[in-house]
Amino acid sequence: MEVRSEGIQVRCDKLPGPVIPRTRLRIWFIRVCSSIVLWTCLVQLVTVSELWHSHLISGITNGIYHITQVQLPIQGVNGVAQSPPALLPPRNYTSNGFLRVSCNGGLNQMRAAICDMVTVARFLNLTLVVPELDKTSFWADPSNFEDIFDVKHFTDSLRDEVRIVKRVPKKFSDKHGYTTLEMPPVSWSNEKYYLEQILPLFGKHKVLHFNKTDTRLANNGLPLDLQKLRCRVNYQALKFTPQIENLGHKLIQMLHEKGPFVALHLRYEMDMLAFSGCTHGCTDKEAEELKQLRYAFPWWREKEIISDERRSQGLCPLTPEEAALVLRASGFGRETQIYIAAGEIYGGERRLAQLRAVFPRIVKKETLLTGDDLRQFQNHSSQMAALDFMVSAASNTFVPTYDGNMAKLVEGHRRYSGFKKTILLDRKKVVELVDMHQNGTLSWIEFADAVRRVHEGRIAQPTRRRVIVDKPKEEDYFYANPHECLCEETNCDDLLGPHNSSQTKDLRLQEICRKPDKGKETSKNNKKTEEILAYIVAAKRCPFIVTLIS
Repeated sequence: MEVRSEGIQVRCDKLPGPVIPRTRLRIWFIRVCSSIVLWTCLVQLVTVSELWHSHLISGITNGIYHITQVQLPIQGVNGVAQSPPALLPPRNYTSNGFLRVSCNGGLNQMRAAICDMVTVARFLNLTLVVPELDKTSFWADPSNFEDIFDVKHFTDSLRDEVRIVKRVPKKFSDKHGYTTLEMPPVSWSNEKYYLEQILPLFGKHKVLHFNKTDTRLANNGLPLDLQKLRCRVNYQALKFTPQIENLGHKLIQMLHEKGPFVALHLRYEMDMLAFSGCTHGCTDKEAEELKQLRYAFPWWREKEIISDERRSQGLCPLTPEEAALVLRASGFGRETQIYIAAGEIYGGERRLAQLRAVFPRIVKKETLLTGDDLRQFQNHSSQMAALDFMVSAASNTFVPTYDGNMAKLVEGHRRYSGFKKTILLDRKKVVELVDMHQNGTLSWIEFADAVRRVHEGRIAQPTRRRVIVDKPKEEDYFYANPHECLCEETNCDDLLGPHNSSQTKDLRLQEICRKPDKGKETSKNNKKTEEILAYIVAAKRCPFIVTLIS
């Protein structure tokens, strides 16, 4: 084709028509094939490595956090930069099967259970599946393990002890002919039970599912290496997520900037009062509400409870009013900063009025943090409890008003951290003294003196756990006093003494201390008054063994 314009001749050769469509077709074909190959490889990689996670955003966040942790040097005690600890090589062993565990209860009960289940998996050479958390309890918290604990840190820090996976491989599912045996292990069991009763079950079932895990491992009598592994899981492997850690440290910094503070674990909450049947100080309407709640939950077995009997036996959490009297008698002044480590106090501000009148500097996480800070934790009671746990463990003084799971685990953490001051209230003696003070039997000076003397030896000092054969519920809880983990030596007598704490004092000396002064007249009409006065006399004679006098 020729084009003529103003004498200029231009020749344009016509390109072959089929070339353009054929080239485009090749390009698109290559793109499609490449995409198919890439996606196929990705799916295979995900399936084999079990990398896919339902909480993608959480995983990305944790990944970024760990990358920054590796890049940033750790500051040593003297400000000298230290490298992060290197990962230990994974333990090489033939797994006998997979152990799934469903933890029941609140955050701290589940925490202890996780430590126990890791220990069981290690002892039986099992592969542990990342524990499942309770979502059906009173708190109805939908949080998964990875919402509360740092999964990567958990698995990496224990790789030299036990293999931990996120889920059971598909080849061991029902579709492939495998059945999962679901069962609760026997409470307070030792390694013999797991070796003789549980391990043989893996010969038939490659997967076992423990549907209850609370207190399924004995406090005492286990080999030292297993006891130390329980501590390692509790104090090193179970680390909260970066989101919880950051907010918890923010709380602690805000409190320390205002001076020393007391963490008061005021367990005067609806679930505890309903479960324990304790209604002292409640209105008739509130008492009925608590009773109805107790009947509404079938796993709270005991229904008919006499509150006054429970309280006199020391089985009730202290009321806010009783806590105010005890703290004041213990020497804490109005200037004391008190952090209430608890959820919603039953009765609200009405029940906190007396405590706030005595200690105006009362704070809670809800008053220190903004709504934006706490928004992501709303309706997640376990995550909120994690914040209280961090603050309680870091406080200058920790005072629990009930010996529940949080109180016991925080006590153990504070022992492990150098025996930080923890006042373990003798609730039975406290309510007796409070009643005597309120009915005029004891003046304030006498009441305060008695309270201080009762608790002189209850500051969580170094001691061995109290062992009661065949009565594990009544003996000292392992996680409240893990004495095997409190010194590096095999023999810890220099720190803890050569014998168990319940046997270290001379019984004959106790009897001497129980005897009142000669000529001391006491009322025969008031047995309780007589016991308390005798106790006060004994405390003055032998304050160093006062906690052993029952």
